[in-house]
Amino acid sequence: MIQLTLIQIDNYGRFTELLGVDRESDLQILQSELYADLQRMFALRRGLVFYNRFDNMLAVSNGISVKEHEMILRSVTRRYPVSISMGIGSAETPYEAQVLATKVLQETGSAQSETRKAILAQKSNDNGGQEYVQIAHIDINGFTSKVTDRESAYQSTYLIYSSTSILMRMFGDKGALLFFNGGDNFIAVCNGLKKLDFRQIFDKFETSMNLRLKAGIGFGKNALDALSRANMGLSLIREKKVNDVIFLNEEEML
Repeated sequence: MIQLTLIQIDNYGRFTELLGVDRESDLQILQSELYADLQRMFALRRGLVFYNRFDNMLAVSNGISVKEHEMILRSVTRRYPVSISMGIGSAETPYEAQVLATKVLQETGSAQSETRKAILAQKSNDNGGQEYVQIAHIDINGFTSKVTDRESAYQSTYLIYSSTSILMRMFGDKGALLFFNGGDNFIAVCNGLKKLDFRQIFDKFETSMNLRLKAGIGFGKNALDALSRANMGLSLIREKKVNDVIFLNEEEML
């Protein structure tokens, strides 16, 4: 079982309109600061937040209780000019968990509702399965030398966004979630995926984009433990201490 939390800014569209036409830089600052603040609060509890669309963020929140979610929600409401609402979903796959988190929050009202404010809702498909997190840290082989040092900044970004779109679809088809994580790095929340699944995705990606991937895969009771182990695996690949582009330490599985 994996737990995902959807974090949504309440009635954000209306709030942005009230700031007038010269608002965009202030909104970018607000979104960035809110994301950074949420990342700190979730990380203190061994969770991990993905900025996603900034007004809609997703967090891997295994081990974070409803009460702790309430504390985070209240902290934001007290200190920001906007409030947030959260939906918590638990399921066997990350994709299903975020669907549940989304649906349970949607059932409380529209994201643009003037009455929905600082709501916390929860839904679980708990079948008694073991709770754990599986995360992969993925990067593109030689992207700096092949692309960053040769192409324009905009073209490099286009290739990264194209790669993100393709990988999101491929991982989503297998019940996993894929997020761009800066540079030429991606993080996949991928409970249940085997080494063969990664190999299939990587082969299809190489055929499509003419770029090769490598990945360290880790397991843990929470997001940060799993990601730390994934980072260790990726470091072993980069240092050529293993003879594969995919390193899955099955001994770490709970």
